[in-house]
Amino acid sequence: MSPVAGNESSRTVLVRIRSALPSLRPSEQSIANAVLAEPALAATLSIGELAEKCETSTTSVVRFYKKVGYQGFSDFRMDLARETTREQAVANVSAEMYEDIAKTDSLQDVVSKIAFNETMSIADTAQVLDLGKLSDAVAALSRASRIDIFGVGASAWVGQDLQQKFHRIGMTAHSWSDAHSAWTSAALLDGGSVAVAISHSGSTLDTVEALRIANEAGARTVAITNHSDSPLARIADIVLTTAARESPFRSGALGSRMAQMMVIDCLFVGVAQQSYDTSIAALRKTYSAVQGRKV
Repeated sequence: MSPVAGNESSRTVLVRIRSALPSLRPSEQSIANAVLAEPALAATLSIGELAEKCETSTTSVVRFYKKVGYQGFSDFRMDLARETTREQAVANVSAEMYEDIAKTDSLQDVVSKIAFNETMSIADTAQVLDLGKLSDAVAALSRASRIDIFGVGASAWVGQDLQQKFHRIGMTAHSWSDAHSAWTSAALLDGGSVAVAISHSGSTLDTVEALRIANEAGARTVAITNHSDSPLARIADIVLTTAARESPFRSGALGSRMAQMMVIDCLFVGVAQQSYDTSIAALRKTYSAVQGRKV
């Protein structure tokens, strides 16, 4: 296997494939999707068989496995078999759990598949999360005079949750999901501010533009994304990478949101620890204000 930089060495083969997916050519994406859908089967195929299954060329297969960090197909296939076996053993699931939700699935199948994919999204994210970058983000947020959080769609809900968490410990934080509001707010940031942008794909135009404007204004910038080579990641000072599992049926709101929520919880707790006594006192006050008004 080829050398990998930074935190890439902790990424499993399936995580690497998901992370690389947006940057692959259409023929390579076809191979990636086939491998992700049936990794146990893919681990048993030769280059020619995999190419035939995906209706593409062996050259495309070679380009594919090299782009996800392997010099030889045998190493790729070995890691694929090892990781599939490990996941099935840890989660005690069958190979069918990797498949997307089908029309014929029972509600029990649906529950099992969603539970497996969300559990593994969190576990994979915990494994690949770069603690050095997380520490840098916590330090920057702890010092910030103001925090702006950007995200649209499902990521907007995650951003609102982070804003509310920071607000509960007395920090000045704003969450923006409307593009124009986000851009105008980003333009007013300065060197004492931190901008946090959340996007699973890392290619959401409104979110990327908000972070770009924040960068130009002099703010410290943090990106939370599933794809480390995305446009959002390339303009951020600090990149926190998730390892969510998505498929056509479960796109956009399930595994990605769970992985993002884990990262923002880590950020919040890390920041709260920096002023532990003050944060605990604030959390108790806010809890009491709500608890005392229950019927």
